[in-house]
Amino acid sequence: MAEKRLKAVPDELARFEELVAQAPKRRESFETMGGVPLKAAYTEHDLGDPARIGLPGSYPYTRGVHPTMYRTRLWTMRQFAGFGTPEDTNRRFHFLLAAGQTGLSTAFDMPTLMGYDPDHALSRGEVGREGVSVCCLDDMRRLFDGIPLDNVTTSMTINAPAIVLLALYLAVADEQGVPYDKVGGTIQNDILKEFIAQKEWICPPRPSMRIIRDMLAYSAKHLPRWNSISISGYHIREAGATAVQELAFTLADGIGYVEAGLAAGLEVDEFAPRLSFFFDIHNDFFEEIAKLRAARRIWARIMRERFGAKNPRSWVLRTHCQTAGVSLTSQQPYNNVVRVAVQALAAVLGGTQSLHTNSLDETYALPTEESVKIALRTQQIIADESGVANVVDPLAGSYFVESLTDEMERRAEALIAKIDELGGIVEAIERGFPQREIADSAYEDQQKVERRERIIVGINAYQDGADEAIPTLKIDPRVEEDQIARVRAMKSRRDTTLVAERLEAVGRACREETNLVPPILAAVKQGITLGEISDVFRNEFGVYTDPAFM
Repeated sequence: MAEKRLKAVPDELARFEELVAQAPKRRESFETMGGVPLKAAYTEHDLGDPARIGLPGSYPYTRGVHPTMYRTRLWTMRQFAGFGTPEDTNRRFHFLLAAGQTGLSTAFDMPTLMGYDPDHALSRGEVGREGVSVCCLDDMRRLFDGIPLDNVTTSMTINAPAIVLLALYLAVADEQGVPYDKVGGTIQNDILKEFIAQKEWICPPRPSMRIIRDMLAYSAKHLPRWNSISISGYHIREAGATAVQELAFTLADGIGYVEAGLAAGLEVDEFAPRLSFFFDIHNDFFEEIAKLRAARRIWARIMRERFGAKNPRSWVLRTHCQTAGVSLTSQQPYNNVVRVAVQALAAVLGGTQSLHTNSLDETYALPTEESVKIALRTQQIIADESGVANVVDPLAGSYFVESLTDEMERRAEALIAKIDELGGIVEAIERGFPQREIADSAYEDQQKVERRERIIVGINAYQDGADEAIPTLKIDPRVEEDQIARVRAMKSRRDTTLVAERLEAVGRACREETNLVPPILAAVKQGITLGEISDVFRNEFGVYTDPAFM
């Protein structure tokens, strides 16, 4: 009976495809947001090698990094928080923890991201606006007031001056009496994607990679629970990349960081288990699920075959995900709640270990307490009411999902091979390759929106006139004045001779190629600021200007 059925399948499939070809279509072609062509339906003939699917928690980790996934432990619910003064954000931290959040995630303001103190001329008008203002140990101390650092894991979204924020965090741990082996969390520290997409930097690519090399080496030795890099595709996608480009450029960045660790004299298994990843989850539900599944499979193979990692923990791609900020609209803002729910569900079905859900009002301002609570409740409803966390990788074996996973993998590997041909990711960035690719994709996507080939509800379809006004978070102008006054008062109280000695020690470490973390940690404990240390980097390594590749 089974043999007859197998013989009949090709004939049935041919008849089905003929019916599909003759049927009217509501559009000329069907494809994912990233441009992968889609068939009308998928069958067992589209399944690849079952060995490439595997089992959850086993190489190549297509189905997830743990055997039992959410049956044992839910993903970390980590809402992004940061605005105004450290006290403002500290109150939001406590609010979110009380609402059931399971990890802290810190957003910093633009001066902090760019390595400037609040009293710098370039900081005017930006202090505390799009994140919390932190430039010195007193700020970090106030930010984590009442939060024992051995009881939470903290994620910090900071890149160019990440080494300074790490030192400030460790200084607070020292004050709290928390040993470094109890300090858990993640610092983004992904400078390569800054050159590719987000454009927040201090120094050129190669000295920036040297700073990261020092952080990798220090963390491998002293911080066993700390993720020293969160290799971030999120900002690459937000800049206009397709899902495949996000996947390929992110993993290529990961290859670059592994090479940096090896250049620091580390064995790959010394530091690779603490690398983590960060992906954007956009609107194309199945494409996003397939992206995460393909990412794990590609990374496992890269680590085992390319870098010879022996420890299975080095093969595992652990990831935080965030719903797509770029997908949110100021028109009909309550639609954003639905978008975020769909995206969050895709992240969970894709097997994320950590998730941030955006708030409905983030196209206007930083989120209010009410909107961020809705975003957190979205995760909690998925976790506790939907049933999707009860079975590991429930979409495994789907003809469509497995075929799309294979196709995403194939296309991403072709892009990674192109970057290898260019000499690696740093060389590719210096030539402007990923920047041009993303710019072209962003332009093409906007053209599709304008031609109504891609529908965005409330933007190019289903408009309904005047949009409803919603409450938004307002940052008090006095925040900037207070932060400027505080940092100036702190600087005036310092021992100027000791400050000069500590800054010279940082400069000497830059010149002599000794590890930068110890002298920076010593400096911040003496009240030396993020801006002052960043100025040392500017003086020693130079300032980077975007070459504006076209």
